[in-house]
Amino acid sequence: MAEITASMVKELRELTGLGMMECKKALAESGGDMKAAEDLLRIKSGAKASKAAGRIAAEGVVSAFISAGGKTGALVEVNCETDFVAKNDDFLNFARALAEMVASGNPGDVEALSAAKLSSGGTVEEARKALVMKLGENMTVRRFARFQTDGRLASYLHGTKIGVLVDYSGGGETLGKDIAMHIAASKPVCVSRDEVPAELLAKEKEIYTAQAAESGKPANIIEKMVEGRIAKYLAEVTLLGQPFVKNPDETVEKLLASNGAKVNGFRMFVVGEGIEKKSSDFVAEVMAQAGQA
Repeated sequence: MAEITASMVKELRELTGLGMMECKKALAESGGDMKAAEDLLRIKSGAKASKAAGRIAAEGVVSAFISAGGKTGALVEVNCETDFVAKNDDFLNFARALAEMVASGNPGDVEALSAAKLSSGGTVEEARKALVMKLGENMTVRRFARFQTDGRLASYLHGTKIGVLVDYSGGGETLGKDIAMHIAASKPVCVSRDEVPAELLAKEKEIYTAQAAESGKPANIIEKMVEGRIAKYLAEVTLLGQPFVKNPDETVEKLLASNGAKVNGFRMFVVGEGIEKKSSDFVAEVMAQAGQA
């Protein structure tokens, strides 16, 4: 049997929001397979799929830039080791400069961005190394997204930890800001139902079918239950299907229609999303509870 470590229990707990002992048992039953354990817990408990915001681990900032004409923009995530450095002016200015460089220069990837020249004359990589020496922490330029549109761009930054860039047509500037803020709050996966990845939808259907089967109801009832759950899931993960945060009585789709507007696409970055941070206190907590079980 595979060894079930405290860090594995921690990761599964963050993914599902369930108790430590439940997670430990699921990992044991699945032979240490994280994905299988997550699916098992969702079938048994009805837990929802993991959300990106629950996986924040590293420090750093997200910076956004939109050109004066509003047609080109970028999001950039730059990571560091501590929140203290993430608030440093030199670090923040570095991230802002990179967002503007991505928008104006259109680098192909992070490696190309690192080799690009700053207005000071040095490369991004040289500036990064200089900051590492000055501030005493490792730093990485993790990722970026760039938009160029015939419509309009809007951005929203929740502090420096969550950044959203929206490409939309129609409506006004206020609507664009509201949609960007809604995305930061509600974290949709994509704009509409037809954009939900087929493999993601198939996995959700598999989970819902297994959950419904435990009810013992006839097959035709189970089929209707699964259809209902899928419809609810699609409303939860698509921008158009979600209730608008400022007025939950109307969906984003209805809000856009009433303003003659359309969302063409969006990107959202959450600082440290998917990066694991060590937590010795949690490990001790798991081991203590496991010993008492």
